[in-house]
Amino acid sequence: MQEETTQEFDTGYANRTLLLFGGFAVFVMYVESMLTPSLPSIASEFNVSASQVSLVLSMYMVSGVALNPIIGKLGDIYGKKRMFTYVLIFYASAVTVTGFSPTFSFLIVSRTIQGIGLTMFPLAMSLVREEFPRKMIPRAQGILSGMFGAGFAIGLPLGAYLSNDYGWRTTYHTALPFAILFAILISTRVRESRYRRPDAKLDYPGSVLLALSLASIVLGLSLGPNWGWTSYPILSLLGFGVVLLIPLVLWERKAPEPVLNMKLLRQRNVLNANLVVLIAGLGMFLAFQTVVYRLELPPPVGSGFDILSTGLALAPIALIMFVVAPIGGVIISRTGVKPLSVAGSIIGSVGFLLAAMTPSTQSIIVPMIVFAAGIATLMVSTANLLVLTVDPREMGLATSLNTVFRTLGSSLGAPIAGSLISTFTTWILVGYINGVPSFYSAPSTLSFQYSFYIAAILFLVAGFLSLTASEVLGNRRQKAAFPE
Repeated sequence: MQEETTQEFDTGYANRTLLLFGGFAVFVMYVESMLTPSLPSIASEFNVSASQVSLVLSMYMVSGVALNPIIGKLGDIYGKKRMFTYVLIFYASAVTVTGFSPTFSFLIVSRTIQGIGLTMFPLAMSLVREEFPRKMIPRAQGILSGMFGAGFAIGLPLGAYLSNDYGWRTTYHTALPFAILFAILISTRVRESRYRRPDAKLDYPGSVLLALSLASIVLGLSLGPNWGWTSYPILSLLGFGVVLLIPLVLWERKAPEPVLNMKLLRQRNVLNANLVVLIAGLGMFLAFQTVVYRLELPPPVGSGFDILSTGLALAPIALIMFVVAPIGGVIISRTGVKPLSVAGSIIGSVGFLLAAMTPSTQSIIVPMIVFAAGIATLMVSTANLLVLTVDPREMGLATSLNTVFRTLGSSLGAPIAGSLISTFTTWILVGYINGVPSFYSAPSTLSFQYSFYIAAILFLVAGFLSLTASEVLGNRRQKAAFPE
């Protein structure tokens, strides 16, 4: 491939596009994070358990897993900007419908449709890779990752405020004007992708098999505490999800352009980046849902926070990610990807261990800050590992595949956390009625500890995997790639 230099690109356009994509990332993360503090409230409103309400997060991601390869491939065929605009319009419509959900089933269905929004991120990252000078890419990845943190920082307290005073549906109603604005800006200000593959083949069977397998496993994990882990429906759901992996693998091995592209996955860095984001996504969402319940459950199990207090308590996570990710994007060219990735995994693991050993919910803020720094560092380094390894002509497929793995992990993290919270319970004395003690069932401290211990182990595994990657940055490689 011809060596890229800054002069081959329009740096002014790159900066303007980076600003637009950064604002878009803030918007989407606002929409998705504003619902997090309201999960216990939603569970109470619709009379569902903690494991069932996790479907609000996990089914959104299941549909994202299935649609990402299809939308990514359509972007390669028809243009990434065009598909970005179409998806954003569809996403805005789904967001609007979700705000009017009359039942829990309707909410789950609309959230599942809303999962198409996850396909926008690989399209945006592919456009960045095609139009930005190579030297700018690490910084751009850091800034965009930081904007995700900024979205959390805005969405958690603002969404919590709106949900607390006006109801969680109001948060969705406020998002529609911004969705329309970004659809107009992206359609008029962003250039179409340079690389096209009009002869690309769509792997519909692979996407359907992957979606059915993941949906069955997620439903089994979410409903297990309510229906019984050894009940026939739960064992059937989990078994069906696992068994579907067999025809999925057999089909993907012979498919012309499979969802799980084995050719790409045979590249060490691509496989490494995908496994790391899968593991990190699982641990991150497992921990996030656990923190929300630990803050909002009544004492002595939790802190008894309302939705607004929970949003404010979670804001440090977002602020740290907002600060750390751009810093990582700047220093990664000096340190290289592997050292930063390993450092992120260790920092995150330490934070989760501190959270598991923290006796009171009031003092969990410090561990949250630590593991947020680890998450941001690990994610920005892994993103650079992928985009600086893959040929730009395969970037749409590669980033879509990476989003599939990340979303796969995230979709499993929420139901696992919900299952632990619903399975490990304790009886708490609330008083006496006519001399007879009265108890109520609540999640035990053990359920929270298990969630954080699992997250800590997962991040250590991610760090070990990072050591097996091939370095793509660092002083010596940087000088060789960009001679003065």
